Amino acid sequence: MGSQTYGIDTKVAEEVAREVKAVHDLGVEVAIVVGGGNIFRGVSKSAGNMDRASADYIGMLATVMNAVVLQDALEKLDVFTRVMSAIDIPQLAEPFIRRRAIRHLEKMRVVIFAAGTGNPYFTTDSAAALRACELGSDVIFKATKVDGVYSADPKLEPGAEKYDRITYQEVLEKRLKIMDASAISLCMENDLPIMVFNMTEPGNILKAVQGDLSVGTLVSMDEAVTTAG
Repeated sequence: MGSQTYGIDTKVAEEVAREVKAVHDLGVEVAIVVGGGNIFRGVSKSAGNMDRASADYIGMLATVMNAVVLQDALEKLDVFTRVMSAIDIPQLAEPFIRRRAIRHLEKMRVVIFAAGTGNPYFTTDSAAALRACELGSDVIFKATKVDGVYSADPKLEPGAEKYDRITYQEVLEKRLKIMDASAISLCMENDLPIMVFNMTEPGNILKAVQGDLSVGTLVSMDEAVTTAG
């Protein structure tokens, strides 16, 4: 959405694509789960009094649009991609088939997952956790507008502490809203680390992939938790 109040800013897509290309050029297998909040969220005010399931399906369609935009931006940089959708839209995307997705990654194609899990009541966070587990991913990078996990909302509480590392259990117990509880639980059950970082800062995607903890917070099974600042 960029600086706009609604919709798609293609310049943002181009910036993200350039950063993804930098990671891809390192030989890293990259799978991306896109959201649709810039267009529609089933639980947002824009849904009004619409039936939750219907609103969620509209949100899934929004992610398909964003996926195609990102695909276009990546392929203009000569990065081969495949969009895979949990909702059958053959004109725009392949259906999600686990083995096919793994094969695309092995061929160094960037795989973009659209339409969440294909089911209402499940967020994009849950889709990311599910796909990461299915593909045997090493880590999830939760790209946000905040530079990590804080003890409270730093915009509301200036004294909030930023965590360098935190456990899944603490995230759940403290109800830190970095991802929904079902996504955190799935990652915890499969010992899948989550790196939360600010993607709006140029170069941060590459730094996060290279393991630079200064750009965000690592959520894992490790009980050693430290705070910065």
